[in-house]
Amino acid sequence: MTEDFTATLPRKRMAAGALLTDEQGRVLLVEPTYKPSFEIPGGTVEAGESPRAAVVRELEEELGLPVRPGRLLVVDWVPPRPGRTEGLMMLFDGGLLTPAQTGRIRLPPEELRSWAWCTEQQAAERLTELLARRIGAALRARAAGVVAYLENGFAVS
Repeated sequence: MTEDFTATLPRKRMAAGALLTDEQGRVLLVEPTYKPSFEIPGGTVEAGESPRAAVVRELEEELGLPVRPGRLLVVDWVPPRPGRTEGLMMLFDGGLLTPAQTGRIRLPPEELRSWAWCTEQQAAERLTELLARRIGAALRARAAGVVAYLENGFAVS
């Protein structure tokens, strides 16, 4: 039997997250215990797992919430840098969290220190520049009803 040609092709790191907002339009961010800056809820897409399934799994693991994400908002290709391979990052619309859902958030203490509702400006102060650009693009894509394609957080036309 011959080897599948696709098995010899390059592989990319992939992660997926959710843009979750409240009634005031603020974005939900989480504070990991293992890094200095905040993140969006989500994480690595495991082998054999779809990006959407990864978001569902991560939201249950990180927040204790059974949220089913909506449409894809952003695809962001991130170039390699020292200590990290290139990757594809996807951001899905997690929708509006009600006060009742927000009250059920439960964080895994070994992974997440806290969570916060943030305006886009507040998010930019807590996130890396790359992730702040991605969040801004996701908010604009949601409002416009489009999917944004980014490279390193910047829109590509």
